[in-house]
Amino acid sequence: MSTTRTHPGARTVDDELVRRLVAGQFPRWAGLPVRRVPSGGTVNAMFRLGDGMVVRLPMTEGGAADVSLEQECLPRLAPRLPTAVPGALGAGRPAEGYPWPWSVYRWLEGEIPEPEALGDPERLAGDLAGFVAAMRSIPVPPGLPQAHRGGPVASLDTETRAAIGQLREIPQEGVDCDAVTAVWEDALRAPEWNGPPVWLHADLMPGNLLVDGGGRLTAVIDFGCTGTGDPACDLFPAWNLLPPGAREVFRETLGVDDASWRRGRGRTLSQALIALPYYRETNPAMARNARHVIRAVLGET
Repeated sequence: MSTTRTHPGARTVDDELVRRLVAGQFPRWAGLPVRRVPSGGTVNAMFRLGDGMVVRLPMTEGGAADVSLEQECLPRLAPRLPTAVPGALGAGRPAEGYPWPWSVYRWLEGEIPEPEALGDPERLAGDLAGFVAAMRSIPVPPGLPQAHRGGPVASLDTETRAAIGQLREIPQEGVDCDAVTAVWEDALRAPEWNGPPVWLHADLMPGNLLVDGGGRLTAVIDFGCTGTGDPACDLFPAWNLLPPGAREVFRETLGVDDASWRRGRGRTLSQALIALPYYRETNPAMARNARHVIRAVLGET
């Protein structure tokens, strides 16, 4: 997958920088092999450190704010979740000309799932539903911020409609802009969430999931968007990963009501519509998943 820089102002990081940072702050790990982990992610770079660790460095200033959030929240979440999550082994400081905090985590085994090649979609749907339900059941501590994308659906309206306008100018993508507009407007009409705050991952993209050889969920990574908000934010896998039959298993296992399903579908579609024109020439993995989501959503309605 692409490791192309796709955000303005993104910082270049490489193996040599990681070696210097590790040697200067964690001398016990100096000399371990360092190699970049290929990723379609756009905010953080990851480097394998030895066999059992991974160094995660933000490439943008906005991503730097996620580091302390992860380091604070993951120890609270890990004991309560049915799936492995990153375990912090070291908190790095700015140094060597690199301006932001960074982290060393234990390495988690698994492969990123591909929507077209899932080993056991319905069992994966059950695993994902179990993870989402567990997140929602964890007591929300005072001061936990609203999750990225966790606000009202209407807060995404301007950006979503702008993206649809961009896609109208890219006919080669073949997006039925009238149809996606109708789905989006249906999400806007759905009743908003008015329940108590719940804890969300808020970025359940395929690239943030790991599965084993049998297709079962083994780990969930990248909690930089975590926080409170509309539970529909964590319905993303229904359309960005799961086929129709498994999608129904996911919904039924979680007991998702109609309004939440409509909001979740709209939120997932919004993210895809925004991503496609932004990434189509710079990040093949993100653009490919955006196209998958648009097809899945329009195929359901």
